[in-house]
Amino acid sequence: MIDYYAPSAEFYDMVAVRHTASSGPPLARVLTGLDTSHGPVLEIGAGTGRITEVIAATLPDAEILAAEPSPTMRAVLTARIAKEADLRRRTTVLDGAAQDLKLPDRLSAVVVFGVAGHLDQPERTALWRRLARRLPAGGPIVVELMGVSAPRAIPPVMSLRETIGRQTYEWWIGGEPAGGDAMRFTTTWRVLREGRTVREVEDSYDWHTFDVAQLGRESGMTSRRITEAGGHAIPEIGVLIA
Repeated sequence: MIDYYAPSAEFYDMVAVRHTASSGPPLARVLTGLDTSHGPVLEIGAGTGRITEVIAATLPDAEILAAEPSPTMRAVLTARIAKEADLRRRTTVLDGAAQDLKLPDRLSAVVVFGVAGHLDQPERTALWRRLARRLPAGGPIVVELMGVSAPRAIPPVMSLRETIGRQTYEWWIGGEPAGGDAMRFTTTWRVLREGRTVREVEDSYDWHTFDVAQLGRESGMTSRRITEAGGHAIPEIGVLIA
């Protein structure tokens, strides 16, 4: 298994704060009032747990399964959950990637943020089918997309700039076609002090492009879009209904 986040894990929460601010409210709107008596709510790709907190706050009676395959991300996730009594009581941290995750027999809902494009179309179809079998009628799978429905060149752009102590952090991201439906995104973190770059951390990953309509076709489920993409700060979010 490739740990996509290990090289830049130290910077991740700076992005996650903005991510949660944009993606958290629409997710909460989908989940509000959901009957969770059928089984746990599964979060695939829980990262450092910021979206896990949104799920827990929106569904105060739900059991949560938070799956994260990256050891570096999972360390922060576990620490975040362990320090909050309510999260600690209701949330189980799982080590597993989407493709081989061991699933319970019943689920009430599924949240898949920042993950689906790491899977190719056959892998996604297999996942949707596994999940649908465990959901009740009307049970949602909430999926975050990159907002890029087909491969294209994206020149590097600075998407974030934050100052912590004496250092300023810049996050640059760009992409290019990588064959078939895939794009290769390259991210660079620049650490500056007194206006001079003192460190750079670069990594890249492949992301399979698709849109909400494609989600519906490949899953055989009803799909709808709940947010439009608005750059990296506002990703596209869709819902599949079992």
